[in-house]
Amino acid sequence: MVSSAAAVRDYLIGREPDMRALLEQLVNIDSGSYDKPGVDAVSAVLEQRLSSLGFAIERKANEACGDFVVARKAMRGVGRVVILGHVDTVWPAGTVAEWPYRELSDTVATGPGVGDMKGGLVMALFVLEKLLADGFDALESIAFVLVPDEEIGSVHSRADIEAQVRDADHVLVLEPGRPGNGMVTARGALGNLFMHAHGCSAHCAVNYRNGASAVRALAQKVAELDDLSEPDEGTIVNVGVFQGGVAKQVVPAEAMLNIDVRARTQARADALLERIAAIARRQEHERVQVELRGGWTRPAFTAEHNRGLFALARGISAELDFDVFEVEPTAGGSDGNFSAALGVPTLDGLGPVSHDICSRRETMEIPTLASRGAILHEIIRRIPSLNSMKR
Repeated sequence: MVSSAAAVRDYLIGREPDMRALLEQLVNIDSGSYDKPGVDAVSAVLEQRLSSLGFAIERKANEACGDFVVARKAMRGVGRVVILGHVDTVWPAGTVAEWPYRELSDTVATGPGVGDMKGGLVMALFVLEKLLADGFDALESIAFVLVPDEEIGSVHSRADIEAQVRDADHVLVLEPGRPGNGMVTARGALGNLFMHAHGCSAHCAVNYRNGASAVRALAQKVAELDDLSEPDEGTIVNVGVFQGGVAKQVVPAEAMLNIDVRARTQARADALLERIAAIARRQEHERVQVELRGGWTRPAFTAEHNRGLFALARGISAELDFDVFEVEPTAGGSDGNFSAALGVPTLDGLGPVSHDICSRRETMEIPTLASRGAILHEIIRRIPSLNSMKR
């Protein structure tokens, strides 16, 4: 007897040409986080498809980035499921012209955002089409959230995301699956820090001693900041941007470091931030003042509340004759950080298996649109049984 998961996979295999066509359409829309027209254009394509399935569309305008969109389908059952996706990519306008969607073989596709996460968006849409075509109505509601600025930390959307997930029973996140069919049940904390130095400008030949170099003050801190990193422990302090000065003959009065920080647990995150603050407080020059801004943008979460969802996914994968695995707590972040940190059961990394995301080598395994789609389908279909167990 063919399992329900296998039947769904076979159905999605049959729909693969349609999925590939929609994926090509979405990938070939530039939608970098700062490209509001492009981000909104991707959302519009998905809105139209979801609206035709009976989803009510809520759009919150945002001038700083793309609009925040929620598609919600009311049903007659029990339990609220939220699917978290994002429509932005890391790639600026103009990228598609030189790197459009392309299929390298029958099994591999490439293009900006093909895996992170336009493949996941397409997969989820076709899963919802299948569920509703079969009359699925066992939940109170399904909400499909389209976030416009995930790749820059969801800085404009965090409050809206938390409002959507706070009362959910389960959250499913469409970040790409890890090579080998990994899924994510825990993530570390992520932060964005800015260290600013304010010194005194002067002409280096005429009044050198009247100057106080902001660049020098921060340069002395860079190695110490980098030395805080313990990548094997999931602790990262990366000085990714160093800016300062206006001209070669001017002692620089202003300088800035933009620092990416990551830690595996919230306790480690809090301790790390204090160590960075101590480095910032230490004055290198009496006439240079240093200030630290920013903080943790995504809270850490553990797997504690997410075991049930992962066990369900793993059981479904066994019906499909392969095995998903639980990745180690990852230093990468997603919007799942917000829901999981609120204690809402969250399963992340549900999208198609992808490789080298956020690089020009990014690829997606085309057959996993169907195999991973079958898992997503069956998780949603079987979640009501988890809800009844909770009650």
